[in-house]
Amino acid sequence: SRAWDRKDQNENILRKATQILCGEPVELETPADRCYWADALSLTEGFQSRYEWLATMSKEEIKQLMQGLKERIDFVTITGSLNAELTDPRY
Repeated sequence: SRAWDRKDQNENILRKATQILCGEPVELETPADRCYWADALSLTEGFQSRYEWLATMSKEEIKQLMQGLKERIDFVTITGSLNAELTDPRY
């Protein structure tokens, strides 16, 4: 099953993106941390350039927004996906 991989990616990239948007420290200890950080940095740069209203939000509002985004992305890419590879134990 590949669902675990998508879940890990969604969790780690969006957690680091939230930390970046909130100006919080981001852990960069492992190669995986640095990979997720690079993806999160690209994502947040896009968000900040396209959605100027993010700058007016509090840290708590950003965290709530990003949690909602994570829930939606998890649904679209994992739980609501019709991709059979996600649940095939032989994959």
